[in-house]
Amino acid sequence: MKIEKNSVVSMHYKLTDNDGQLVDKSDTTPLAYLHGHGQIVPGLEKELEGRSVGDKLTVAVAPGEGYGEYAEELLVKVEKNQLADIPNLEVGMQVEGESPEGVAIFTIVEITDVDVTLDGNHPLAGEVLNFEVSVESVRAATEEEITQGHAHGEGGQIH
Repeated sequence: MKIEKNSVVSMHYKLTDNDGQLVDKSDTTPLAYLHGHGQIVPGLEKELEGRSVGDKLTVAVAPGEGYGEYAEELLVKVEKNQLADIPNLEVGMQVEGESPEGVAIFTIVEITDVDVTLDGNHPLAGEVLNFEVSVESVRAATEEEITQGHAHGEGGQIH
């Protein structure tokens, strides 16, 4: 079976940055996702379309097809006292906050005596994503998986 919309795909992957540093990888259980439902970055999903079990590929995903370009306007400075309920603030810590789209995750990038600078960009925004992928299985999704919008079982979401 070839990968197409509403296929459940299980894959092993390794993600590195442009310096070859490991960013993420699948563990002993392959990652399972529902193809065509935006569960993986668009550039990788596009490259997997039409592939089959056993296919191995190396893909460089540009920022626009990954986590987006880095947007300076997503840097926000807030008064430190607004985060007083969070103990031991540190650069690199992630916090939840409100954005026009709802709840968002921000990374603390600078702390002064008065303010905290938060970055609303995804940590990999602006980065080329280098994937090594091995397609382990492909099957048709069940009606329940399609309705719920995600793969079930090992490597997917379990209810």
